Amino acid sequence: MANREFSALQRRIDELIDLCHQLNDENKALKAREAALMQERNRLSEKNELARSRVDAMINRLKALEQNP
Repeated sequence: MANREFSALQRRIDELIDLCHQLNDENKALKAREAALMQERNRLSEKNELARSRVDAMINRLKALEQNP
């Protein structure tokens, strides 16, 4: 009886070890994905700021044209 209990416990420990490996791999993948998304977010934020600056410059030029016909 003790042998069967020991075998069942050993199988359960092996399953938990496998689960830990799986969760570690998933965690690494999620961290890599997060880093990629943060880089993309920063790139898009810079692009948005550049577009905003260009629009502001166009608006200022149009206002200047209106004041000096």
